[in-house]
Amino acid sequence: MSMLIIFFDVLIFALVFLLSYVAMNTWWPNARAQRMASLKTVDAAPGSGAGAKAFAWRSRMQHWVDWLSPLSMAADADGAQPLQASGLRRRLFNAGVHSPSASAVYLASKTVLTFLLPLLAGLVLWQSGNSWTQTVQMAAVMLCAVIGYYLPDLWLARRTKSYQRALFNAFPDALDLMRVCVQAGLGLDAAIDRVGREMRLSCPELSNEFALTSLELRAGSARSDALRHLSQRMGLDDLDALVVMLIQADRLGTSVTESLQVHSDALRSKRRFRAEEAAAKLPVKLLIPLVFCVFPALLTVLLGPAVISVHEILAPTARSG
Repeated sequence: MSMLIIFFDVLIFALVFLLSYVAMNTWWPNARAQRMASLKTVDAAPGSGAGAKAFAWRSRMQHWVDWLSPLSMAADADGAQPLQASGLRRRLFNAGVHSPSASAVYLASKTVLTFLLPLLAGLVLWQSGNSWTQTVQMAAVMLCAVIGYYLPDLWLARRTKSYQRALFNAFPDALDLMRVCVQAGLGLDAAIDRVGREMRLSCPELSNEFALTSLELRAGSARSDALRHLSQRMGLDDLDALVVMLIQADRLGTSVTESLQVHSDALRSKRRFRAEEAAAKLPVKLLIPLVFCVFPALLTVLLGPAVISVHEILAPTARSG
């Protein structure tokens, strides 16, 4: 691949990026950032010394992240409440990422990887001097661009799956603790706060979610809204049914203890069924490594001496014949 082709590819990427950036700024004006900037100008300047240097460094980093992710303005334009959060923020909540700048970092990483991986691939192909055709080289560069664009999505999907699995496995025990707290005389709000503190060591993910719900309740939010926000942050269908049941029990005045007990038993049964399903799939998953890795080695160890003995017996007979 000649330097002219590499320069042409980089120029095309730069033009597409600049046009996309101008279009995003035109179609989605960052009104929220303007309001936040106007509020920051009223605040006092940070102190001197190491604190001021750290504040300036974080400001510069946030500026570059915002510049590299123009779509983050659209992602954060729906408001900070989880109930009105956009699809991207909801996906980040489901993965356990609650940072305010998470959407900007996510979109900036997609932008950087989309342009960085093809550039690295072009440099490697140019330095290696292989005999591939220009069509194959261009296809490799475009494939690297596609991989760089979808790599953060794959990471987010994997993080969401592991995070929700940890929440689902620990949620029945948390419901049992909550039922014990309610039976001991605590209210539902106090029970959520206490269970969140008790689950800190066994399941930090669920403890953080309960802590956020407790802070939201202390801030004056309605219990129904706080429970719905908890359900949206966790992204579990079983939790949606629990939230609806708790809201109905609160409105109709029915026993919350019985509702928690029934739902915890249902979740524990579902967790057992999932474990049995995973155990049933295990023999099929182990078949491929057994056939291709363990069985040839075992066959070699068992039949190797016999093959050598047969060769030693039959070799003189074959030569004499």
